[in-house]
Amino acid sequence: MSTLDPVAPAQPWIVGRYAAGRPRLRLFCLPPAGGSASSFNVWRPGLPRGVELAPVELPGRGSRFGEPVPSALEPLVDSLLEALSNELDLPYVLFGHSFGAVVAYELTRRLERRDDLPAPAALVVSAHRAPHVPLGRERLTASDDRTLAAWLHRHGGLPGELLEHPEFLSDLLRAVRADLEIAERYLLPVPVPLRSPLAVLAGEDDDVAAPAAVEPWAGYGTPPPRMRLVPGGHSYPRTHPEATLTAVTGELRRLGLHGLGTEGDRQG
Repeated sequence: MSTLDPVAPAQPWIVGRYAAGRPRLRLFCLPPAGGSASSFNVWRPGLPRGVELAPVELPGRGSRFGEPVPSALEPLVDSLLEALSNELDLPYVLFGHSFGAVVAYELTRRLERRDDLPAPAALVVSAHRAPHVPLGRERLTASDDRTLAAWLHRHGGLPGELLEHPEFLSDLLRAVRADLEIAERYLLPVPVPLRSPLAVLAGEDDDVAAPAAVEPWAGYGTPPPRMRLVPGGHSYPRTHPEATLTAVTGELRRLGLHGLGTEGDRQG
């Protein structure tokens, strides 16, 4: 049985770091729009031995709520690259869910252009349309707070009781709006493949990022990855943490990564 050992964070970009046993692989996790590092707390009990969970806390949310929320993708990714540059002393994987998938993909592109930093051992993108696939719906950022909050609630991104407190919604939604603005406008003319190994996840019942819109990420990997379905809707990393971690580690094993323990070697 593995043990769950807290590891003191080295900088404010990584919050809630945990390792199951001695870390041999670092798993950076980028949250969905408006999400905080704490959204990955439910992954701790399921970590395979040898994996360090390193949730990323983006400015303007969670423990960094008082900081300005980034309003553009490029400066956000540039700041994140600088912040993580001293964290790449272990083989590492980038996992990005929804909006986080866009950030993780752009971060990987920058890392692959750097001769002085190691590229990711793998990129795992989760529940976001492929970058060249159009949005296919009206932009949510044009909605008022109550409409946006109701949409988030329907898709598991906001507790229902908060809908009864409109005085708090504007502050709660500021990071969501900024992230959605970036994600909804993000569109590449054609796929830009990566050199790093790529894995693609989608929710079986996700009607925000439908599997048909996620599957074209295959054009971004060499060889093209086969999309893996996870039970649940758009919030499956939180609602189905064990199934999500099983999918992530299964894909990493498929890609030949080491340091993941064995299939049955989990916390608890």
